[in-house]
Amino acid sequence: MNHFDWDHSFYVDFDLAAGFSEKAEPTRRYLSQMKDMYYDSAAAEKILKTEDPLIYEFYELGFPEREGDLAFGTTILYPGKVGNEYFMTKGHFHTKLATAEVYYTLSGEGCMVMENPEGDTLEMPLVKGQALYVPRRYAHRSVNTGKDPLVMFFTFQADAGHDYGTIETKGYHKMVVEKGGETAVVPNPKW
Repeated sequence: MNHFDWDHSFYVDFDLAAGFSEKAEPTRRYLSQMKDMYYDSAAAEKILKTEDPLIYEFYELGFPEREGDLAFGTTILYPGKVGNEYFMTKGHFHTKLATAEVYYTLSGEGCMVMENPEGDTLEMPLVKGQALYVPRRYAHRSVNTGKDPLVMFFTFQADAGHDYGTIETKGYHKMVVEKGGETAVVPNPKW
């Protein structure tokens, strides 16, 4: 049930301390749902033998997908690794490819991995208190490179849609790993 008047102003309480507003609808992604997106599938299977960790969750308001409106919400990406690859979101293109998106990091640290259909890649840090602009035509994936949850506010054109399938089948050219105790962006051997 929609409690918001999308044609007039309203407030939303994304209270981090209280576990978010009850008005936002959560979507949760567990390792079992994402195991094939990690390079080291043996490491994913080993983890799944004992637990199915929550990788990330996001909260949005069930916005109308119409031109002129903005979708917005909050993502929480938890710390952890599969093998040496950091926990990450699935990532997506927008169905309307010419759609940009903005992320504002509320807490934690990480990296945004981006790639356009021609294979050009960008990797940008996600830093508390800073906004990151994802250019139109770029698929994007958040990666938590820290020890605490990475919490981000996001907004984009409401009728943009999401294309997860392209990323699920092809992945990205680059991946973010821990190498020698440091964070490194390396070529994806599966590509």
